[in-house]
Amino acid sequence: MNLRVIKDDITRLKVDAIVNAANKTLLGGGGVDGAIHQAAGPELKEVCRKLNGCMTGEAKITEAFKLPAKYIIHTVGPIYPFHTISENKKLLRSCYINSLNIAKAYKLKSIAFSCISTGVYKYPKKIAATTAVETCRKWIIDENYDIEIIFCVFDSDNLNIYNDIINASLN
Repeated sequence: MNLRVIKDDITRLKVDAIVNAANKTLLGGGGVDGAIHQAAGPELKEVCRKLNGCMTGEAKITEAFKLPAKYIIHTVGPIYPFHTISENKKLLRSCYINSLNIAKAYKLKSIAFSCISTGVYKYPKKIAATTAVETCRKWIIDENYDIEIIFCVFDSDNLNIYNDIINASLN
């Protein structure tokens, strides 16, 4: 199973798709969302405007414009603790499942996820990472689809959390 974590700038990755932790407007914001919009150029905002936003847990795809990736999959994670714990987990899982379903529909072979909901949306990092790894692993098995999944993190704390979870799940 090709699942790994790297510490890098997601806007520099040459993969089939990067996954943007977007807000409901899809028009850019802070954190990784703002960085992706800035690096991709103003064309991204214009295309996103025509998508009329995105609901929490859903995902939409655009081309990547000035990024080395081919596509950007935009997903909106839950704001913690806005919903119940079980609803938050369900919505976060949906972000990964819907993003992977789009990747499969477009026949993509590599996808890099940013940390969804753990920034200004305040989802606990370890719970979010566990949900991410478990959901992606289950999706690969259920769908029997060959895709490289990269969790692209921006700090050592998330790198260690993801490495621990991925390594523990191998045992």
